[in-house]
Amino acid sequence: MTITDPIGDFLTRIRNGLAADHDSVAIPHSRFKVELARILKEQGYIETYGTEPGDVGEVLRVTLKYTEDREPVITGMERVSRPGRRTYVGAGEIPKVLGGMGTAIVSTSKGVMTGHDARRKGVGGEVVAYVW
Repeated sequence: MTITDPIGDFLTRIRNGLAADHDSVAIPHSRFKVELARILKEQGYIETYGTEPGDVGEVLRVTLKYTEDREPVITGMERVSRPGRRTYVGAGEIPKVLGGMGTAIVSTSKGVMTGHDARRKGVGGEVVAYVW
């Protein structure tokens, strides 16, 4: 089975891990996915992340984060720009997620960053996903 949307797969594995109440999930490693994990950690959506050797290549291990009552911190994730339909925005059109309560992840020429950071730096790019 070949995955045509690795980022969609990344989000789905985290979503499924939270639904199944797992402590961590293993995701095939890529530099872009490490950047996504870095943003999720900075925004407080996950505990931690790291790479470890896998059966084939490296694996990105993401430790999921829950509240005191074991509710997932991430209540929703949505893939915005898909391989079949890319979504690009200018610096002034970066969307706010849930009125600023959520996070838009944007891939810009200056690297992967949150929508808030992209707005502040005045750069647009590809809207990868929304997390809330």
